[in-house]
Amino acid sequence: MVHLIEIENYSWQYLNTPQEALKNINLKIEQGSFVGIIGPNGAGKTTLAYSMDGLIPGQYRGLKHGVVKIRGIEVEEYPRGRLQQMVGMVFSDPEAQFTAMTVEDELVFGMENLGMSLPEIRERLEWVTELTELKHLLLKPPYEISGGQKQRVALAAVLAMTPEVLILDEPTSMLDPVSRKRVFEVLQKLKQSQNTVIVIEHSLENLIPLADRMILLADGEIALDAETGEFFQRLDLLLEKGISPPGAMRFFYELTQKNLYHGRLPLTVDEAAALLRGAA
Repeated sequence: MVHLIEIENYSWQYLNTPQEALKNINLKIEQGSFVGIIGPNGAGKTTLAYSMDGLIPGQYRGLKHGVVKIRGIEVEEYPRGRLQQMVGMVFSDPEAQFTAMTVEDELVFGMENLGMSLPEIRERLEWVTELTELKHLLLKPPYEISGGQKQRVALAAVLAMTPEVLILDEPTSMLDPVSRKRVFEVLQKLKQSQNTVIVIEHSLENLIPLADRMILLADGEIALDAETGEFFQRLDLLLEKGISPPGAMRFFYELTQKNLYHGRLPLTVDEAAALLRGAA
């Protein structure tokens, strides 16, 4: 496996804050993996994302210990703008990323900044609008479309630049269930294409079926890091750290607490339904 991201003994403390936001983080992320990061508010999830994208320490002041490497190079050693070509970031508020007056201009903006040729821009625009189902919105102002469409535009704008790593920081936090599902459908397509994707998300129902690996952050530290199936067998720890599991998983956990079930906890509704049918 090729480690795209290597974080070693890394701590970060924002200036004028009493404690570290991240404490002694050690983490390696392989090329082509799909990683979910969860944790309570204030756990350090966004700080970790910004550290991998170079926004920390690039745009924030603070104290740093340890190293954060992308493809073996410390993030601070990359020339200005080069790291952001390799690591694309999609924020929870898509409007914060918009700079253009139409969806098409928004999608083209980043590619033009990278100096791509017109034929290449056209080819990528065709690809990314088909992937995210945005062709019918190209001439609309990005500020006048729905929340789910805005999030897909923000995602498409980053994807058009084909970064090696895609990081999404709570991309569905402001979306309704239908829009949330459509964003995760795009992520499903990226997973099938072997993209490296890191998602910080509270919507576990959508995240669990896609994630190869899950990481729990709590109080600035990695409390649990495991393959997804094994990760959710530690539901006692997740509940202790304030994580709300999907209903089907919680139901079977309650059965284990009452000594009525002794198997592995199901990850999805379909798995839970299969277990219930088998017990009938």
